[in-house]
Amino acid sequence: MQEKVWLKKWNHNVTHSLDYPRISVDKLLQKSAEWYPDKTAIIFYGTRIDYTTAWRYARGLSAFLKKIGIRKGDRIGISMQNSPHWIISYFGIINSGAIVVLLNPMLKEEELENIIRDSGLNTIVTTNDLLGRIGGVASRMNVRVISGNIRFFLPEKANISVPPGIDGEYAGESAISWEEAVKTEPVNEDIHMGSEESAMIAYTSGTTAVPKGCVHTHRSIIANAMASAYWRGETPAAIELGTAPFFHVTGLSFSVLGPIYESGTVIPLYRWDRQAAVESIEKFRVTHWVAVPTMIADLLAMPDLEKHDFSSLTFVGGGGAAVPKALLERFEKITGLNFVEGYGMTEMMGQSHVNPAAWRKPGSIGIPQFGVDAKIIDPETLKELPPGETGEIIFTGPSIFSGYYGKEKETQEAFIEIDGKRYVRSGDIGFMDDDGFFFVVDRLKRMINRSGFKVWPLEVENVIYRIPEVKECCVISTKDSRVGEEVKAYVVLKPGYEGKISREYIIKYCKENLADYKYPRIVEFVDNIPKTGSGKIDWRKLQEIENQRGKQ
Repeated sequence: MQEKVWLKKWNHNVTHSLDYPRISVDKLLQKSAEWYPDKTAIIFYGTRIDYTTAWRYARGLSAFLKKIGIRKGDRIGISMQNSPHWIISYFGIINSGAIVVLLNPMLKEEELENIIRDSGLNTIVTTNDLLGRIGGVASRMNVRVISGNIRFFLPEKANISVPPGIDGEYAGESAISWEEAVKTEPVNEDIHMGSEESAMIAYTSGTTAVPKGCVHTHRSIIANAMASAYWRGETPAAIELGTAPFFHVTGLSFSVLGPIYESGTVIPLYRWDRQAAVESIEKFRVTHWVAVPTMIADLLAMPDLEKHDFSSLTFVGGGGAAVPKALLERFEKITGLNFVEGYGMTEMMGQSHVNPAAWRKPGSIGIPQFGVDAKIIDPETLKELPPGETGEIIFTGPSIFSGYYGKEKETQEAFIEIDGKRYVRSGDIGFMDDDGFFFVVDRLKRMINRSGFKVWPLEVENVIYRIPEVKECCVISTKDSRVGEEVKAYVVLKPGYEGKISREYIIKYCKENLADYKYPRIVEFVDNIPKTGSGKIDWRKLQEIENQRGKQ
C-alpha cells in the first residue's frame, strides 16, 4: 500500500478528512431555511427567492406528490434546464421520500423511453418548453407529467440578459401545473430516510449503448457536496454562478448542493450565455464559478472582455475536458485567478480529484479529494503500479455510488477489491507523479469526451445503421479546439448509393434521434473500414489514423 503522498500538497488550512452528518439530502435546504430564513437562496435574472420561500415551495411539491399517491422509493424524473424550478423540484422530490432520476433535457424520445423503462419512473417534472418532446413519450408510457412555466420566476424587467424564447408563451401537451402543485399546503408527516438509503439515480451511457443508472445514497450525495464546498473555501457569503448543467453531477454538486449546504446563493442561468454570465458576475458579485471548457473558450472570445470586473471571484474551475494552455493563460491574466482543473465520474457523484489552488499543476487532474483513495493499476494484472508508471486509474471514497440500478452484473464488473476496499475502475489511463498529482493520458474504454459529456460510439453507430443505405460505419473522435473532441462517423454506403446519400442527410438523421451533444458533426464516406484479424471493425486503427491526421 502506497503512502498518500498527495497530502503534502493539500489545500492550505483544510483538514485532510471530513465527518458526514447522517441526514437526508432535503435537510440541506431545510437547515438553511431555518438558519437564514430571509437570505437570498436563488437569483434568477434579477428575481430573488429567499430560503423560506424555496423551502416552502419544496415542501408544497412534496405534499402534492404524497397527495397523488407517490410513495417512498418511487422514482421521479427531473427534465429541465437550470432554473429555480429545477432546484426546488429536486429537494421537494427527495422530501417526499421518492428517488430523483436525473434526465438530460436534450434527450430525444427514444433515449428518454429507454431511461423510463430502465428506472421504472412514474412521474416527470419538467417545464413547458420541453413538453413537446416529453408529453408524447409520457403519454405512451403512462407517465405522469408535472410542468412549470419558466416565466413564473422571471421579473417583469430582467436586469440580466435573458436568452431568446425563455420568456415566451409555450404550447404543449396538457400536464399538472407545477405552480399549483408547489402551493399545496405542506404536511407535517416526516418520512424517515436513512443516510445509506437511495436518493438519486444519475444515468451514464455504457459501452453497450444501454444507459446505466448510477444509484447514489443520501450519504454519497452529501459527502460530495461537502467536499465541493470546503475545497473551494465556500462560506454562507458564497455566491455561485450556475452555468454547468444541474442534470449532470458536476453542476448539481458544485453549483447547487455545495452552495446550499453552506447557505450560500445560487444564480442559475437557464442556458449558457456569455453576456448574461459576465453581467451576473459583475452585478451580483459572484464568488464561485464552475464551468465547462467550452464556456471558458466562448467567454474569452467576447469583445472587450478585459473591461469587465471579475474582482469578486475567489474560485473558478471545471473539468470534463482539458482546457488548452493558451486559453488558460489568457483567462488567468484577465481574472487574476488560477483555473482549477478537476476530474470525476458519475459513479463518484462528481469530482474524485481536484487541483489544490496553491499547488496547481496545469494539465493535471489534481489530487484525490477528502477521503478518496486513488491508485494506478495494471489493467491486465490489476497490480498496483508505482509513481511514474502508466496504468488504469481506480478510486474509492465516501461519495462512491452503490451500484447500477437493476444491473448486478455490470455493478460487479465496475468494482475491484484491494486490501478489503472496493475501488471503481475508471477506464481512464494515466499516471501519478511523485507529488501525488494524477494525469490522464488515454482511455481504456471506447468513449468520446465532447465538452465534458460522454458519447459512446456504439450508441451513435446503432442509429446510423438504421439508415437502409449504410453498409458499415465506425464512430470515433477527432480533435476540436472548441469542444476538445468532436464526434466523427466514417461511413461505407451500400453499392449503388454512392453520391445519392449526402453527409448532411446522415447528420440530420442522427440529430433527430440523438441528444444534441451526441450526433456526429462530421461524416466521411470511405470505400472500406479497417478490420481486425477476426474480421471485426478495427476502431483503434481508425482512431490512430485520425489522430495522425490531426498532427499534420
